Amino acid sequence: MQKAGNREQGIGNSKREGPTAAQFLRGVRAALRPLKDAKRAAGMRAYMRNRFAYLGVGTPQRRAAVAPLMRAFKHAGAGELRGAAEALWAMREREYQYVAADLLIRNQAALDLGDLPWLLELAQQKSWWDTVDCVVKVVGKIVRRSGASGRRAIERAVGHRNFWVRRIAVLHQLGWRSDTDTERLFRFAELLAAEKEFFIRKAIGWALRDYAWHDWRAVDAFLRSTRVEFSGLTVREASKNFGVLKQARPEPKRLTSRRQRP
Repeated sequence: MQKAGNREQGIGNSKREGPTAAQFLRGVRAALRPLKDAKRAAGMRAYMRNRFAYLGVGTPQRRAAVAPLMRAFKHAGAGELRGAAEALWAMREREYQYVAADLLIRNQAALDLGDLPWLLELAQQKSWWDTVDCVVKVVGKIVRRSGASGRRAIERAVGHRNFWVRRIAVLHQLGWRSDTDTERLFRFAELLAAEKEFFIRKAIGWALRDYAWHDWRAVDAFLRSTRVEFSGLTVREASKNFGVLKQARPEPKRLTSRRQRP
C-alpha cells in the first residue's frame, strides 16, 4: 500500500504513552473473539450479499468491547494509525474493518492531505458501501481543512478509474451545510450523472439530499435547471425530503400591490 508523505511510517513510536499498534491489534482480537455469534454472523453475511465473513458482533457490542483500547490509542501518530488500520483491513472478518474505520474517524485530526492517497487506496480494498462511506467521513474532514490543496485533490478523485473513489468525491461534503461549495457539489453531480453504477447514482442523490436540509430551494432549482439527465433513482433520493422541508420552510409570500380605491 502507498506510503503517505514524509512523516513517520512505522507502526511503533516509543516516545508516546499508550499501546503500540501491535499491542492494539492483539487487544482488538482478544476483545472481539469471545463475542462470536455464529447465528448472528450468518445473518450479517447474508445482509452483505455473502461478500464478507463475520464474527457476528453487533455495532454497539463491538464498540463497547474496544472502547478502552480506542481511548488508550488516542495519541497515536499518523504512521501508527495507518499501520493499525492496514492490519485490521487485512483480517478476515468484517468487524475488524469496522474497528479500523472507527479508529480513523476518531483520530482523523492526526491525518493530513498527504494521507489522502493512502485513504483512497485503502477504500479500494474489500470495497463495499459500509467501509467506503466511513472513509468518506475522514476524507471530508481532511479536504475541508486543507483549503485549495484539498480542493485540487478531490477534483482529481472525481475522475478516478475506481467508482468507489468517485463515490467518495461526490459525498465528501456531507454535513458541511453552509460551508458546502455548491458549485463543486452540482458540478460533480453533473459530471457523474450519466454513470450506470447504482452506488454512484445513489451517492449523487444522497449528496444533494443532504445539502437540501440546508437549502432545499437551491437543490430544487438545480434539478429543474440542469441540462443533464439524472436517473430516476438520483432524483428520488435528492428530492425525498422536499415535502417536509417545504412545510418547515415555506416559500416566502410574494407581496402584491393592491389597487387603491378612488
